[in-house]
Amino acid sequence: MKHRHITLAAFAALLVAGCTGGGSAGPEKGLDDPAKKDIAMQLVSSAENSTLDWKGQYGYIEDIGDGRGYTAGIIGFCSGTGDMLKVVERYAAKRPGNALEAFLPALRAVRGSDSHAGLGAAFTEAWQEAAADREFRAAQDAERDEAYFDPAVERARADGLSALGQFIYYDAYVMHGYGDTPGTVGFRTIRAHAVAAADTPSEGGDEEAYLNAFLDARVAAIRKEPSHSDTSRVETEQRVFVDQGRLQLETPLVWKVYGESFRIDGD
Repeated sequence: MKHRHITLAAFAALLVAGCTGGGSAGPEKGLDDPAKKDIAMQLVSSAENSTLDWKGQYGYIEDIGDGRGYTAGIIGFCSGTGDMLKVVERYAAKRPGNALEAFLPALRAVRGSDSHAGLGAAFTEAWQEAAADREFRAAQDAERDEAYFDPAVERARADGLSALGQFIYYDAYVMHGYGDTPGTVGFRTIRAHAVAAADTPSEGGDEEAYLNAFLDARVAAIRKEPSHSDTSRVETEQRVFVDQGRLQLETPLVWKVYGESFRIDGD
């Protein structure tokens, strides 16, 4: 393992808010700032659901043919990966006897596959109806934060990344998961390839150079998954923001993803 040393200037930059590579004015806010988090959710929703209305997606559910069974909710929880199961377990703990609780055995049985066994129309209808319950929405929010948002932001902060970098990590967590699975490359491996190619800001590196290295590694990961071969989520969205130096996710943000155009205007 090679050893890197943090320069005095780089160390100071980690301590002083607002010192981003984009040179934007005002104190820097992380992705856990409510306004920044809402922007992040809109960006993810543009790719996951073709809309900026992420709060309208709690009831979304369909099989998109990616080998992960049903994809559903605000960030695409999947029956095949197990995070959908965790959402329903959280909901059952808060609302015992709810209509989705009866499907817990089936969700446990299909984990790791694309099977609909024991689920089907009765399950998808129950999911859609549950979206009207605040406890179900809260269960989705909690699983998103615990499994994806919080660990992504924590890792990004440790790497010295700004709000844009934190979002780039978060979106990678959402799409790829943390670890590798058969046929997929996870966040952990994507980041390992990036840090082998460029120093993180916490190691004294330039943030934009590092983020481009991370996005290069993510494009390579996407191309290894037949169901995720379209790289526009990186090239015509995140790479655009990096090239523009919008390290604090400064609005307006204008991008395309999967051929559709989107825009988020000023605060």
